Amino acid sequence: MYEMKEEYYTGIQLIDDEHKELFRIADEAYQVLKDEFIADKFDNIVKIITNLKEYAIKHFSDEEAYMQSIHYKKLLSHKVEHIDFIEKLNTYDFEQMDHNQAAALLGLLEFLNDWLVHHILEKDKLIGNS
Repeated sequence: MYEMKEEYYTGIQLIDDEHKELFRIADEAYQVLKDEFIADKFDNIVKIITNLKEYAIKHFSDEEAYMQSIHYKKLLSHKVEHIDFIEKLNTYDFEQMDHNQAAALLGLLEFLNDWLVHHILEKDKLIGNS
């Protein structure tokens, strides 16, 4: 369901490769949601969010280093969006998620979909055009 499509490519190999991994993590969340054979999805949810957070921190660091290297004029506002992404992940209440796992996964997928589509298309693509 979640895959890196042509319109998401920035033309910057490192960033595009890392975006592919973010799409892979989103797809993993979708697959867990749809898997009827996993009755208790809590451990999967925790693992996905933990992996997402760790990978996003690495990706954001790499992306910001690249933007700095090309003297990208919108670096500061871009960093703010990255910080907001991590802060959103930090607000997840795992105890609450355990009580309604399907809603937790749907909420995570909605957040990731909005982020991946809007942030990449509206912000990251500008880096490749600068």
